[in-house]
Amino acid sequence: MRNVDLTAVSLRFRHVWFRNLTTYRRIWRVNFLVPLLEPGFYIMAFGLGFSGLIGAVEYAGMSLTYTRFMAPALVATACMWNAFFETTYASFVRMYYQKTFDGILATPVSIEEIIVAEIVWAASKAAAAVAVMLAVLIPLGYANFPDALMCIPLAFLGGLAFASIGMFFTGIIPTVDMFNLPIFLFITPMFLFSGTFFPVSGIPQWAAIFTLIFPLYHLVELTRFFCIGAMESNPVFNLAYLLLFTAIFGYLALLAMKRRLIK
Repeated sequence: MRNVDLTAVSLRFRHVWFRNLTTYRRIWRVNFLVPLLEPGFYIMAFGLGFSGLIGAVEYAGMSLTYTRFMAPALVATACMWNAFFETTYASFVRMYYQKTFDGILATPVSIEEIIVAEIVWAASKAAAAVAVMLAVLIPLGYANFPDALMCIPLAFLGGLAFASIGMFFTGIIPTVDMFNLPIFLFITPMFLFSGTFFPVSGIPQWAAIFTLIFPLYHLVELTRFFCIGAMESNPVFNLAYLLLFTAIFGYLALLAMKRRLIK
């Protein structure tokens, strides 16, 4: 049957998670260079470049330097990129080219458990990347300690959201080359217009309302709240949106992937 059976999900999914962890341990040093060096590059580029041109940024009643305003958004976008790419390109390779999913299905593990494991694994990678970034940003004074540590569990939730929609795209996109479409039409606009590089309060109201659709906006707002102690929206609304987004696209991901794997 191609319908989702949520009762088929058990703690067996952890075995698939550990399988991905075991594989990742061989290359983790190279992969962690990105979250380790990325904040430094952005801060240098924007701090030395835009900071002198823009000056102070007014956000939630605070006057912030541009780098201080932008730094928490780097944390949120790192969560997005890590989770989304893991459940698109990486999961597609495991499914289509390496036939890893076919091998796992020869065991008692169900399709639902494989997909849940992939989503949870991607969220775990996102949270780990955020932890590494905070290790750089906190000493530089761009994230308040210890409040900023709450960004790690928040990154796991955000990772679940972006991993779910990434897995949904993996379930409906026929070839690996076509991942350019959701990246160009969904990820890139979200990256640019979710309050990452400028306050949403400074854009026209119709555009600001449109940004509410983007899960990254809600993640950026919550990340800023923990990093600098201020935000322009309601944290309960932001958190509820991320939970609802994860639930909806998590189910759609299970449905799409099950229909793809059972032909």
